[in-house]
Amino acid sequence: EMSSLMISVLLLATPLQAALVPRCPTALHRRTAVRMLVDVRDSPDYGARLTEVAARSARLLKAKEAAGLSFDELASSLGLTNTYTAQLFLGQAKLTAATATQLKAVLPAVNDEDLEAMLKHFPMRGFDERILQEPNVYRTYEAITHYGEAIKRLINEQCGDGIMSAIDFYCDVGTTTGKQGEKRVVITFNGKFLPHIEQRAGDNTAPSPRD
Repeated sequence: EMSSLMISVLLLATPLQAALVPRCPTALHRRTAVRMLVDVRDSPDYGARLTEVAARSARLLKAKEAAGLSFDELASSLGLTNTYTAQLFLGQAKLTAATATQLKAVLPAVNDEDLEAMLKHFPMRGFDERILQEPNVYRTYEAITHYGEAIKRLINEQCGDGIMSAIDFYCDVGTTTGKQGEKRVVITFNGKFLPHIEQRAGDNTAPSPRD
C-alpha cells in the first residue's frame, strides 16, 4: 500500500504522473517514482526555468509574427527542418552559435539577451501532459500509438532488432494534394537505426562489483 507521503505527492503531480506511480510493480518502484516526483517539484529553479522559457518563447513567436514569416520560410533561411525551427522557438532545441547569427539576421527584433540564454542553457525537453487535450496533438499521438506495433514489426523486418533514434533524427512537416483535390498532411520521421547489442561480458568495461 502507498504511504501518506506517496498520496500527498500524487495530489501535487500531473494526472499522468499520478496514474503511473500506483501501477509501479513493487513498493520499491513506487517509492523511487515518488522520490523522482519530489525531486522535480522541489527543485528550486524548476518552475522559474519553465516560466523563463515560456516568456522567451512568447517573445520569439511575437517577433516571427511581426516579421510575417512562416516556420518554413525561417527554416529555409536557417538551413534547418521546419520542425526543428519550431522546436527552437518553443525552447525544445539547442541553439548553436552559427544558427544564432543567422536567426538574428533574419529576425532582427529578437533581443540579444534571449539569444544568449538560448545559447547558454540546455533545453528542458519534454511536454506538459495537458497538451494531449489539444485535438491536433492528440490525433497525432493517437496515430503513432495506433500504428505503433505495425511500425515496430516493419522496422524489425527491414532493419533488425533495434529502434529508431529520436536523437539522431529529422522531422519534417509538409502537405500534399489528394486525388480529390483535398489538402493532406505529410509528416516524415527520419531516424538513425540503433540495433540492440548482445551483452558480451568481455565487452563490458564497467562490470558491477560483487560482494
